[in-house]
Order: sequence, then structure tokens, then C-alpha cells
Amino acid sequence: MSHPGDLSAYVRAAAAAGQLVVQPRMGMANPVRMRDGLLAVRGADAHTVGTITLDSYTRVGDHDGARSALEDGGELNGFPIVAHDPRIVREVVSAVPDRPIQVRHGSAVPESIFAAMSVSGLSATEGGPVSYCLPYGRTPLRESVHRWREASSHLVESSAAAGRRAHIETFGGCLLGQLCPPSLLVAVSLLEGMFFAQRGVPTVSLSYAQQTNAVQDVEALAALRELAGRFLPGAVDWHIVLYTYMGLYPTTESGAMLLLDRSAELAVRGGAERLIVKTAMEAHRLPTVAENVRALERAARLAQQARRRSALPRYDEVDHSEVLAEATAMVEAVLELSEDIGTGLLNAFQQGLLDVPFCLHEDNRGLTQGWIDDGGRLVWVKQGRLPLPATARRAVAERVSSSGLLRMLAYTSTRFDQLAMEAEAAPAAVEWAK
Repeated sequence: MSHPGDLSAYVRAAAAAGQLVVQPRMGMANPVRMRDGLLAVRGADAHTVGTITLDSYTRVGDHDGARSALEDGGELNGFPIVAHDPRIVREVVSAVPDRPIQVRHGSAVPESIFAAMSVSGLSATEGGPVSYCLPYGRTPLRESVHRWREASSHLVESSAAAGRRAHIETFGGCLLGQLCPPSLLVAVSLLEGMFFAQRGVPTVSLSYAQQTNAVQDVEALAALRELAGRFLPGAVDWHIVLYTYMGLYPTTESGAMLLLDRSAELAVRGGAERLIVKTAMEAHRLPTVAENVRALERAARLAQQARRRSALPRYDEVDHSEVLAEATAMVEAVLELSEDIGTGLLNAFQQGLLDVPFCLHEDNRGLTQGWIDDGGRLVWVKQGRLPLPATARRAVAERVSSSGLLRMLAYTSTRFDQLAMEAEAAPAAVEWAK
């Protein structure tokens, strides 16, 4: 019998019952408010997972700064799990003993975070040696890979000693949140999952972030599922998690809600088992607990509607050969460099075989660029040294100008605000935005 806080077992049971698991990105510094937030999420009319999102001090390892902020009564943008006394953290966690809680953090150096989790009775987290290094700071990739190797192994051991299964969700499918063609997101998400499997992590989830074209996203989710079945060891318990759009968010409430609705529909039609939800306030401020709960319940309702009726094709109805071929080429190129996934990732970035568009980290070659074509699909405009097949689609433009980059960054925000206005004016005239 699985532990009641086992995230993978909970998601698997919900999926068997035809339910999408929904989850907020929520964290408050005050333990009472954090506990009350977890209780509110548990009480939502949906299959939910609790979230403890950490603060910026903790993410960069400045635990003294977090402690000083707590002592001075300063505002923190998350829960400082290391700075708080372990007894206090355990009291927060014990408020929902029958529901999984995941720690979300954003750190390239996660050892102290994982240690604090272990003594507090927590075993589910997320991130990765690439995805929590390149976009977010200056930690050398080699150091991040080493730190994640050690931290992941220790989390597995401490969780097992307490009778729990460790769970790590890859963040590789969310690199920079936007303007990255799906094949690279799929490849890095899978490779980070394989990295965790090599460290003995028994349960993983593979992430993918909603992008600019819904059908292309379904194709990407289909490719990710096929590659996971092919490359992850049979002993690893895995599922797919979709993120509601990670880039510049619509500024109107109706546009933001429409984007959330589409992400819930995408999760169901794409075969994802879990959805990380955003609220209507993402473009303006941190959402309240009540706003998070409303977004969770709305996403759950839309997911059920999408199971009954949707114009969006299912993941087993699309031709995903294009994204599959590109992602497979990148994964196999990394595997040819080393049997150790961490070493392979390092070598691949050194050689430019993996290269994240618009990422300024010194360990990223920066020879690639993405482009949104006329159909809203993300394609390559500069392929750099990526080992892509000759059939890989490429944009006609020769380079991305600064004005072109700004237009692409605002593409989804502008589009969904406009779609929402059109729907309010003539609901029957607005079709599914593909």
C-alpha cells in the first residue's frame, strides 16, 4: 500500500478514475498562512495536489537572508523551508496528511532544500540540472549537474528510510517558458527524467509547458509520451504534467481565463495526467489563496468538459512524427556522448548539440533561435549545431530582430485578450484557437 503523500500513486489513481489532477503554484512565508493555503487547496472541488513554493532567498541558497527577513517581518515571495524550524515545517505539512504536497523551488543547488524536505516528511519536488540552471542564474552547468546528482541520491535514500518514494518532476519542458520549439522541450524533459532515473529516483513526472499552437502542443505531448515509454526504465513510475502558459500573460481577466481553459483542454486532449494552474491575476500580482482555488476548480470543470466534447484532436489522433524525429535526434545525440546522462548533458551543451534559444547563460552556446510562424507554430529560425533531421521545419526569416522578439513575447497575451473580446462580442463566432 502506497504512502498517502505519494504523488505518483495519487495521480495514477485519479487518472484511472478519469480525473485530471490540478495544482497551484503557491507559497507564503508565514507558516499559518501556508498551512491554511494547503487546507484550502485540499478542500477545493477538484483532485488537487498541495504546493509549497519557496522564496527567492532560499532558491539562491541565501538562508541567512531568509532568516533575517523573517525576523524583521519583511515580505517574502514564498516559503523559506530551510530558514524555518523543522518542527514548524512539520506542523504545516501535517495539516494535510492524506494528500501529496510538492515543494517547488527553482534552485540549481538544491541540497539544503532536499535535506529540509526530508526531515519535514516531504518527498516530492521538481526541477533539474539543466532547467534550474541555464535560465535562472550564473551557477556553472557542471556544478549544477554535480549538485543535482548528490541531492537526488540523498533524497531517494532519506525518503526510502522513512517509508516514502521520492518524486522529482522535470522542469525541462518549461525552458524559459516560451519561444523554444517543442522538440527541445521534449528532449530536455526526457533527458532530465532519465538523469533522475539513473540516480535511483523511483517516480518522476515529465513536464511540458503550453506554447503558442494547441495542435503542435498535442503533438509534443504525444512525442513525450512515446519517448518516455521507449527510454525510461520499466521500474520507474512516471506521468506527464502540463504547465499553463509560462510566458507573458493576458492582461484582461477574460483573456487569462480563456488561456487557462485552453490549457485544461490541452492537458486532457494531450494525455497529461496533471496540470499546473495559473490564475487571472498572473499579469498583475501574486494571486490570493481564494483566487488559486477558483482557478483550480475552473480547470477541473473544463477538463471534464473536454473529455466529453472538444474540437482539439487527441494525442493518439495527431501526426507527431515531426517533433518526435527532432526530439529523438537530440536525445540519441546525448546518449552517444556518455552512458552517464549528466556527463552527456554537459558534453552536449559544450558542443552545441543542445542549445536553448535566447538563453544568456555562459554554458549555453546561444546559436539557436525560435520563431512563431504564420500558423502560430514554434519553429527554428536558427538551428545552430542541433543534430536535427534534414526534414526539420525552418522559418523563412534569417534572424530575429529586437522588435520581432518583442512581438513574439507578447503573441499569446495579445492573442488571448483579443480572442476573449471577440468571444464576448459574438460567442458563437469564435472557434477553438489552434
